[in-house]
Amino acid sequence: MPETPDPSLMRAGAEGLCPRCRGTTLFDGWIAFAPRCRNCGLDFTTFNVGDGPAAFLTLIIGTIVVALAIWVELAAAPPLWVHALIWIPVTTISVMFGLRLAKGALLWSEYRQRAGEAGSRPDKDE
Repeated sequence: MPETPDPSLMRAGAEGLCPRCRGTTLFDGWIAFAPRCRNCGLDFTTFNVGDGPAAFLTLIIGTIVVALAIWVELAAAPPLWVHALIWIPVTTISVMFGLRLAKGALLWSEYRQRAGEAGSRPDKDE
């Protein structure tokens, strides 16, 4: 039976695929990781995704939302409540979807690259 190719990082992150068995078991909630895979038992707590995705998304989404808000203000000059009605949900939804995607993709990549904390693997030369 031929082995199926790995899904893209974006697909793995969006669907919450376990990097070992490819089951949709990575997340316990919308953006919270499960402690382990319910199919194969892979311990997700050993991975260090950290705050990188959140910080990166803050910069990217913040830049996009601010640029769009300035453009809307200059083009139409709507009242402040219209800006709030538009940009608060857009920002919230973008961050929620983006965090799930980024966290899942980062954990998938960390597993596939056998990455770990600096200094956690002994060098072969020593």
